[in-house]
Amino acid sequence: MLAETNVNETRRPTTASHLSIIETILRERRAFFEQIRLGHDLNVKMRAMLISSVMFLALYGAVLGSTSSLWQTLSSAVKLPLLFLATLVICAPTLYFFNLIFGSNQSLSQNIAIMLTAITVTAVVLLSFAPIVLFFMLSSSNYQFFKLLNVGVFSVAGLIGVSFLNQGMQSVTLGNDPGVKARRMVVRLWIVVYAFVGSQMAWTLRPFIGAPSMEFELFRQLGGNFYTNIVASFSELLGFGIVR
Repeated sequence: MLAETNVNETRRPTTASHLSIIETILRERRAFFEQIRLGHDLNVKMRAMLISSVMFLALYGAVLGSTSSLWQTLSSAVKLPLLFLATLVICAPTLYFFNLIFGSNQSLSQNIAIMLTAITVTAVVLLSFAPIVLFFMLSSSNYQFFKLLNVGVFSVAGLIGVSFLNQGMQSVTLGNDPGVKARRMVVRLWIVVYAFVGSQMAWTLRPFIGAPSMEFELFRQLGGNFYTNIVASFSELLGFGIVR
């Protein structure tokens, strides 16, 4: 009995084993995508990527919220992983069914595994920017600058994550498939849709960075949109107006 218990404990996944998926993705991405194409241990991979990405996004969310209060820190740590996962849930069926329409033989699990790969890479890049974001948070008190800085960080991390998604889709898709060109176009269009849905979801779940002139709010009233707010933030930063 004791021997069986020790074996089970050895086989039980640990946090360290979950985090090792990140190094595998970054160092051996071709082999990783090939395993997804062959369907090897998809559930294990998806679970590891989900746990790793949630942890990293929560840490970066806490950095965002730490500019304001403890409640904002905790709120942002929860809402940032929720932002990415909710956007994935909303957009995943579109990519899957459109791929089916154009002759894809990929399963839903394979599609989700590739999307989780992109989210995991995005989360890693975000966390790598955390020391820089903390530096500017401590050295600057300009709220609009800090907000725009993070928009830039998210843009860079998102582009890198999307590049992994594109590589994954190309690796999993057979090159001699007659519908491969159409599906590549579908992926590009889906990326645009994903970006729009993600930005609107972020606007719905705001605030992530608490404004110093406002009390803590879990959610703000709906109105306006992400893009007009960013333009307004640039205007205030340049001294042309004031935005909350």
